[in-house]
Amino acid sequence: MGIRRLGLIGYGAIGKAVCTAFAEDDLVKIPAVLVRRARDLGPDGPLVLTEPEKFFQQQFDAVLEVAGHQALRDYGERVLLSGSDLVVTSIGAFAADPELLERLTGAAERFGRRLIIASAGIGALDMLSAAAVGGLDSVRMVVRKDPSAWTGTIAEEAFDLDDMAEPTVLFQGSAREGARLYPQNVNISAAVALAGLGLDKTHLTIIADTTIDTHIIEVEARGAFGSFRFVEDVVPTEDNPKTGKIVAMAVVKTVRQLASPVVIGL
Repeated sequence: MGIRRLGLIGYGAIGKAVCTAFAEDDLVKIPAVLVRRARDLGPDGPLVLTEPEKFFQQQFDAVLEVAGHQALRDYGERVLLSGSDLVVTSIGAFAADPELLERLTGAAERFGRRLIIASAGIGALDMLSAAAVGGLDSVRMVVRKDPSAWTGTIAEEAFDLDDMAEPTVLFQGSAREGARLYPQNVNISAAVALAGLGLDKTHLTIIADTTIDTHIIEVEARGAFGSFRFVEDVVPTEDNPKTGKIVAMAVVKTVRQLASPVVIGL
């Protein structure tokens, strides 16, 4: 069967959701979590480690990265070298570092492991990747979020987010450039690009939308299969307006798929 022992790199909102989901589930066990700062997860929680050497002494079938771009750069290759599959959520790192995907793919091939790119906060990747088999002509993506979701990003340098009066386009261009400029907000654009036409041929529009308090994401694709348009309207998490609640749910789903004897929508 699939994975049974899952390691975690990172313990933010997604890491907590994964640990909670599998706390009383025999399908997957989480022996250890690698974090920057020590914390107590209780007597029934996984072992919390701050030293990478001790973390990689554990035996995992797969390791889930939920710690950000730098963590993926620091530990991604080592996960695969250790004999574990690697599940990635910080997909935008591949846009900022074009050689990273090549290195991790090469490591997965050399050591007979899998590099698994989680769908996380975006749907329709199964249909998009299927359409890519027959050939795609265009893939366009629009990401709309409330102006507050763009605080702490490069948008603050060019726009007054606090006093914005109407929906405003923050960026138009390739998914590669958009994911590089907005690494915390549009990891999903990198996932769409990798499933379809690639980072340089996928068109991305980013909008600070004063009329909404949710995240609205649209994907349009055309090709030999015909065309489709996918729209999701998701609620942001309470403690991080940059991320939708669906992201943690989707990561839990991905882990379940990897562990379950029945797989839906592969």
